[in-house]
Amino acid sequence: MTSPRKTRVAIVFGGRSTEHAISCVSAGAVLAALDPDEFEVVPIGITRDGRWVLTDGDATQLAITDRRLPEITVDSGRMVVLPADPVGNNLLVLDPVRGGQALDGVDVVFPTLHGAYGEDGTIQGLLEMAGVPYVGANVFASAAAMDKEFTKKLAAVEGIPVGPYAVLRNGVTLSEEDKERLGLPVFVKPSRAGSSYGISKVTDWADLDAAVAAARQIDPKVLVEAAIVGAEVECGVLEGEAGGAPEASLLAEVRVVEQGHDFYDFEAKYLDNSCEYDIPANLPEQVTRQVQEYACRTFTALDCAGLARVDFFVTPDHTVYLNEINTMPGFTSTSMFPRMWAATGLEYPKLVSRLIRTALRRGSGLH
Repeated sequence: MTSPRKTRVAIVFGGRSTEHAISCVSAGAVLAALDPDEFEVVPIGITRDGRWVLTDGDATQLAITDRRLPEITVDSGRMVVLPADPVGNNLLVLDPVRGGQALDGVDVVFPTLHGAYGEDGTIQGLLEMAGVPYVGANVFASAAAMDKEFTKKLAAVEGIPVGPYAVLRNGVTLSEEDKERLGLPVFVKPSRAGSSYGISKVTDWADLDAAVAAARQIDPKVLVEAAIVGAEVECGVLEGEAGGAPEASLLAEVRVVEQGHDFYDFEAKYLDNSCEYDIPANLPEQVTRQVQEYACRTFTALDCAGLARVDFFVTPDHTVYLNEINTMPGFTSTSMFPRMWAATGLEYPKLVSRLIRTALRRGSGLH
C-alpha cells in the first residue's frame, strides 16, 4: 500500500524590505513546526536585491544569534524562479550551464514575508498570476493593510475608531493647524512598513523634520499620529474554518518596556527581550469582547483571508482605538500572533497546519 502524497509547501522568506531578517526568523520557526510526515517543504529565500534562492531549509541558520540578524544571499543556495504561468505551477532552478530545470510543482505557498515586496500584495499578485494557492490575504487586502493610511480610512467607514493622524505625502510638511490638532507627543512612522522600523516619538516640534526624514528613508509617505495614552493590545484573527465567520484569539497586552526603550520599538521587540506581556490582557470582559469584535470587523472590512494580527490602544477609560493590522504577522518564537493562539488553545504546529489547509481550500483567484 502506497503512502499518501505529502502536501508540497513552498516557504518563501527574506525579501527586499527592511524586515528581511524578521522574515527569515519567522520562516525558521514555521519550518521547524511543519510535520515532515504531512508536508514536503521547499524553502525559498529572497535576497535583499530580490533574487530567489532554493535553500537547504536549515532553521538554525534563520535565527537571531548574539544579536546577529540572519540574511539570505546568493550563496545561500541555487537560483530559482516561479514563472507567472497558471498552466503549471513548476519552479525553475536556474543552472548557468544547463539553463532552467523544472522542479516538481508546489501545492501551496506560505509567504512569511513582512513589509514591502511581500506583505503588500506584490508576491500575492505573482502567485495569483501563477495560479498557486497561498497563505494569507489577497492582493487588495495585503496592499490596503500594508498602507496605514488606507487601513484607517477603511476602518473608519466601518465605524471602527481610529486616533487623530495626518498624512505627509512626498514633499509635504505638517501644517500648523495639524500640529494644534494632534498635539504633543506624536509618533512619526512610514506609512508602509512594519516591525517598528523608521518610527520616532517626537516630544518637541523642533525634532519633527528629523523624524520625518528618518521615516522617509523607508517610505516617502509618512504618518504623524497623536499619541494615545493607554495599553497596547493585540488580537489574532483567523479565517473561519469552512469559510465561516472570522475567529478572534485571546488578547495580549504589552505590559513593560524596559532598558531605556521609550516605546515598543524594533530592538525592544526582537533584540533586547525587554518587553513583558499579559495573555490574556488585563481588561474587563466587555472591553475584551469589544476589541475582539473590532478585530474581526477590521479583518472583514479589508477583505482579509487566512490570518491577521490587529493592534489597538485602550485608554484608561476603556475607549478602544485601532492602531494597525498585519496580514502576515511575525511567526518567531516570541511573536504575539502564535503566542495568543497557543493561549487560546491552538498550538503552533496546529496553527501552521490550519493556515495551510485554509489556503488549499480557498485556492487562487477571486472569492
